[in-house]
Amino acid sequence: MDTYQQGELFPKFTPEQQDQAESQIIKEQQIVDYEIREYPIEVIVQKYLDGKGENNNEIFIPKYQRKYVWKQNQASKFIESVMLGLPIPYIFTADNEGRMEVVDGSQRIRTIFYFMKNQLELSGLKKLNKLNGFKHKDLPLIRQRRFNKKTLRIIELTEKATLEVRKDLFERINTTSTKLTDMQVRRGVYEGKFNDFIKECASNVKYIILCPISKAKEAKDDRLEMVLRFFAYSDNYLKFIHSVKDFVDDYMKSKQNKFDGEKMAEDFENMLDFVETYFPHGFKKTTGSKTTPRVRFEAISVGVHLALKENPNLTPQPVFDWLYSEEFMKHTKSDAANNKNKVIARIEYVRDKLLEK
Repeated sequence: MDTYQQGELFPKFTPEQQDQAESQIIKEQQIVDYEIREYPIEVIVQKYLDGKGENNNEIFIPKYQRKYVWKQNQASKFIESVMLGLPIPYIFTADNEGRMEVVDGSQRIRTIFYFMKNQLELSGLKKLNKLNGFKHKDLPLIRQRRFNKKTLRIIELTEKATLEVRKDLFERINTTSTKLTDMQVRRGVYEGKFNDFIKECASNVKYIILCPISKAKEAKDDRLEMVLRFFAYSDNYLKFIHSVKDFVDDYMKSKQNKFDGEKMAEDFENMLDFVETYFPHGFKKTTGSKTTPRVRFEAISVGVHLALKENPNLTPQPVFDWLYSEEFMKHTKSDAANNKNKVIARIEYVRDKLLEK
């Protein structure tokens, strides 16, 4: 008899425990007031704001949403699905002062927008392979009209839904799939001044030059993730236990309502100035490197910050042989992000070398 069948015959929990669980469900349930709408594609495009139009456009994608990351083949396959009349997942929006804030579905809406504006050329299609190379304007007029009249369903949380409900929905939608990175989810869940502060630091030109990353990582908000980790480890690295995600989530949550932006920005800038002055390749391994390993950035940036914290007037010799040593390579050759001992070891290695301990 398998486990499931045994569970049916021999309940694991007592009636009292079941009653307690049921009471908790009832207590924690929140009224999620929503409406289901269905709009033709041409109407959705008319209502859509791509970040460039007037602020009164009815459908808009908030700043916390990730950039457009779908590849051409992926976008083309979505358009193919719409043309074939295949089921399309609901788009989730929330009423924001009468406008429709996209909570989930930004990639789909933008893909439709780009196709309708002839900025997307279909490619890689298997079923409708005769459409490869087509833009919207290349379709027969009748087919253009039929495509424009295709409808998409939208679930819109009304103004009665609390901010907490909206944040919870966003987090649940984007943690039950692989669509968003941890940082992209954080930007949605912890929207606010600290979020804006991290974004401002990540746009620092000196940081971008000293710490290059690939376009793919840029699109996944890795640059913001690295800045956030710098501050989290700088403040609390000794309190890190085993989960980077939980550690960074807790840190960002703790800074939502109170943080010293001026002091933190100064610490970040001082760290960058020091790296620019004394590290010949910045955070990179070599002059020709086009990307920066996250683990290397963490070790150097936090190590430098801790060294400057201990000695603000630190002026070491500009050539660091230990940067090219086998020991440093061992510290930074693999992420081991969730290993407390390794996280502490690589940060303190840089700190102690700079302080000549």
